[in-house]
Amino acid sequence: MKAYLIADIAINDSAVFSEYLVRMPEFVEKYGAQYLVKGNSPSVIEGQWHPEQLVIIEFPNRQVLDGFLKDAEVQNLFHLRHSSTDSNLIRVNGCT
Repeated sequence: MKAYLIADIAINDSAVFSEYLVRMPEFVEKYGAQYLVKGNSPSVIEGQWHPEQLVIIEFPNRQVLDGFLKDAEVQNLFHLRHSSTDSNLIRVNGCT
């Protein structure tokens, strides 16, 4: 079953965040994942959620996604994201 990583990102420091943007696709590819949505500014139809930039990455399965999240090099990139954005990340399984 596919698994998805969904990020809601508000960029506070584009200079620092730019390194994250350049380096992250290498790790997405390393884990056999693909971007489905990358940096789109969504249009809110209902509700109070107002994400600035939305990213959705599809992974082959939950185990691969968990491996990606635990990768030490990815953790370094997450630190860049944490220091340059206000962001929320969720993990969700796809449909069977």
